[in-house]
Amino acid sequence: MSRVGLMPARRAGPAFSSLVPRTRIAAVEIRRVGVVGLGTMGAGIAQVSVQSGHDTVGREISEELYERARATIDRYLTRAVEKERMSDAEKDAALERLTLTTSLDDLADCDLVVEAIVEDLQPKRELFVELERICRPDAILATNTSALSVSAIAEAVERPERVIGMHFFNPAPVLPLVEIVRAERSSDEAVDAAYAWAERAGKRPVRCNDTPGFIVNRILIPLLNDCVRVLDEAGVSPEELDKAMTSGAGWPMGPCALVDLVGIDIHVHASEALHGALGEERMAPPERLLAMQREGKLGRKTGEGFFRY
Repeated sequence: MSRVGLMPARRAGPAFSSLVPRTRIAAVEIRRVGVVGLGTMGAGIAQVSVQSGHDTVGREISEELYERARATIDRYLTRAVEKERMSDAEKDAALERLTLTTSLDDLADCDLVVEAIVEDLQPKRELFVELERICRPDAILATNTSALSVSAIAEAVERPERVIGMHFFNPAPVLPLVEIVRAERSSDEAVDAAYAWAERAGKRPVRCNDTPGFIVNRILIPLLNDCVRVLDEAGVSPEELDKAMTSGAGWPMGPCALVDLVGIDIHVHASEALHGALGEERMAPPERLLAMQREGKLGRKTGEGFFRY
């Protein structure tokens, strides 16, 4: 599937927060959190929520998928116990705060719902229409999209002021950054409440406007693409490139290892989305990555990418 056509143009110039009239929403204290979509990112976000003491409802489309997510969360919490980062009692308490369901209606009492489903615009828009119908008027609806326009998602609902972006980074329980994304009509109350919740959850949130790639991907995606192009242009191996960037530029992880960790398919998607939005050639995914995607060499999750795992 080509995602380029799904990436609406976004403002890339001056901040638009003062240009669009804003509707206020009632201030809400986030106590109960919903997560829709319990794949790698959704399960990680749910884990962050329960570990920080919040009752959390995770929704998947089948019991098989949500039980897989439960097993993933249990495994990572068990690892934390083994590393003495938490006690057995803390792990058990965290798991007790987790409720899993196949029904969106079970999210009705949530103060914050984070969407982490497939990175396609139309399914996200359809989901937010359902969430608006189900959730309380003061509930905050957040998308974890890494590349799509938060404003385009918010346009589907009648009260776009309650819609924001909360872009977690993989693995969500480990990486501290959360980009709190203000769409064109997001309310100050929604942005501030999400920011405060992320801080309480032990994260380091940053606020930004709804521009292509937000902060990190806008900088990192073309930079990683350049690194991949250097492999062919400079005739270096992935091992040599990673050694050069860790030893010479002080990167904690080499670019090839990083793309393998993120997933070649995820990186290609983000590259296509940014290229579609901005039209800059550096944003387009290099042919080497497209070939790896076609061959199913997606990085760590398939056992092979630039390296074997």
